[in-house]
Amino acid sequence: MSAAREYGLDEQYEWARPPAGGWTADDLDRLPNLPPHTELIDGSLVFVSPQTEFHMRMMRLLENALLDQAPADFEVFREFTVEIDSRNRPEPDVAVVRAGADTGARRTRLRSEDVVLAVEVVSQDSVARDREVKPGKYAKAGIQHFWRIEEDGGLPVVYAFELDPATSAYGPVGIFHNRLKLTLPFLIDIDLTAINRRGRL
Repeated sequence: MSAAREYGLDEQYEWARPPAGGWTADDLDRLPNLPPHTELIDGSLVFVSPQTEFHMRMMRLLENALLDQAPADFEVFREFTVEIDSRNRPEPDVAVVRAGADTGARRTRLRSEDVVLAVEVVSQDSVARDREVKPGKYAKAGIQHFWRIEEDGGLPVVYAFELDPATSAYGPVGIFHNRLKLTLPFLIDIDLTAINRRGRL
């Protein structure tokens, strides 16, 4: 039985009316006709606005740099959902995951315990989610590192955080304007001014 019929809805409009208690992480795979990159936050579907050029370039810079610099025991994912719990399945813009976490080519989500870094590039429609809602959920799920990236004059500013196990909340590591240099979760050195250059930098 399809999810639509299970909830007594017309399949074409199934996602428009949530069931009592909201949607679940599994529903995100079953609902038909969802827009790409739909997230689940507190049982509600969250749709993304059209991507800006800054957002696209920043994700490309990060993905390329992290793939080049990550040791073999880490993998880099772009725009791939993470299951926090049954009512939350956010989609970080970029995530660094333990390489041994691979559960097969058909998987549609990561487990939060396998994610070591979640990155959110802030958009106009996602400010509150990226600054408050999603970091809180990543921290409670035990994800050790979180970066929030904002645009300032066409260039990125990276706000880096690390999980404090005593409080299950993130503490600031630093604010990076032109160059991002960190030792955790591995040695990282990214020229943030390269965002508008072509190629793998």
